[in-house]
Amino acid sequence: MVRILRNTKSAAVNPLKSSQPLGAAFAFLGVEGAMPLFHGSQGCTSFALVLFVRHFKEAIPLQTTAMDEVATILGGADHLEEAILNLKTRTKPKLIGVCTTALVETRGEDCASDIANVKLKHAEELAGTEVVLANTPDFGGAIEEGWAKAVAAMIEGITRSGARTRQPKKIAILPGCNLTVADVEHLRDMVESFGLKPVILPDVSGSLDGTVPDRWVTTTYGGTSVEEIRELGTAAQCIVIGEHMRHPAKTLHGLTGVPYAVFQSLTGLKAVDRFVSLLSAVSGAAVPARVRRHRAQLEDALLDGHFHFGGKKIAIAAEPDQLYQLATFFTGMGCDIAAAVTTTDMSKILQKVPADWVQIGDLGDLEALAAGADLLVTHSHGRQASRRLGIPLMRVGFPIFDRLGSQHKLTILYRGTRDLIFDVANIFQANQHAPTPEALDLFRKREMPDELRSSPLTRH
Repeated sequence: MVRILRNTKSAAVNPLKSSQPLGAAFAFLGVEGAMPLFHGSQGCTSFALVLFVRHFKEAIPLQTTAMDEVATILGGADHLEEAILNLKTRTKPKLIGVCTTALVETRGEDCASDIANVKLKHAEELAGTEVVLANTPDFGGAIEEGWAKAVAAMIEGITRSGARTRQPKKIAILPGCNLTVADVEHLRDMVESFGLKPVILPDVSGSLDGTVPDRWVTTTYGGTSVEEIRELGTAAQCIVIGEHMRHPAKTLHGLTGVPYAVFQSLTGLKAVDRFVSLLSAVSGAAVPARVRRHRAQLEDALLDGHFHFGGKKIAIAAEPDQLYQLATFFTGMGCDIAAAVTTTDMSKILQKVPADWVQIGDLGDLEALAAGADLLVTHSHGRQASRRLGIPLMRVGFPIFDRLGSQHKLTILYRGTRDLIFDVANIFQANQHAPTPEALDLFRKREMPDELRSSPLTRH
């Protein structure tokens, strides 16, 4: 059984995790015409905005209620009301996603009641705009919890409740925050290849895919529409990717009765085979020839790549679901997990991580535990540890700001697993040390005793 080692430090050294409000804003950014709104000080919003811009290299719509000292003491309801009305007037969003920060949560403000009063008081002015609240204090959880809370809040606040007429070809997909833009796009292509119609919530592949619009857009452009969220109850099946998305799926099931299936990872041959089998069963269609060819390519990659993986020691620092995804991938290729560090102990998936123990901590813990490993796996903030330890770094997760194209890298399904094998094997090959003659022949430069050096047999 995996041992979960609690964090006992009073301060983070080279922090690993991002906050819940950032995770919630990330989810809201996957909805068309959305505007995430941080309810708190300007500093909280600025920090998240910098990380988003550095990671995606895009203009990110993100606003704040800009609470000051007076509002912190007297309450921020007026600031929240003013911000919502200003956003409606100036940007005309289809969705305003309110993300609370530690400032208002510590103060104990009743944000749900404040928003309900704003909706009631300004019903006519806010017509055509949904306002959704995600309670996401910075002092609890991390990016996964914030993402999941935002998705659950959108389902609770927008999706029509009650039993609905099912559309047999319609599939609701709730992806985890560890999936890249390319992953979500590839996931849609896979589902559509079975003749099914996927509705993905949130869909960052439509809003954060790096396209240049033909006009200036003040909100998100692309992503899941509000109307699609409203009609999620007509789906025949809900597919959940990541343990942290189980709660939003339960919320949808409780409201509409839509059945759901949880896939804790879509990386690796066995996991993808299970996913493909479900799609075939739901659609009643045979597996397309293109998908079968991708599976055959993965089998070949497994044969080609396993020589480079066997016995390698891997040190990983990531969010819980991504830690599980990567750890199962590496152990499936014959590696050992030398160190496993994650952000929070709130996820049940940690009990399934194929490691002896999981440390709740930061990148300082990773650096201390990773000595002797062959590969570090974490986001861009791990580059200093990589340099100091002399161990190559594979960048995954959020944020990645010192490389281009990270959002367009595949990590799931047959093609994504294949690409991961090649990427890691190439890192190993680029950092392998060729044996020298001295290393191969231990006697090559051995000092000869004086009596042998003067012997007639060795004189010439």
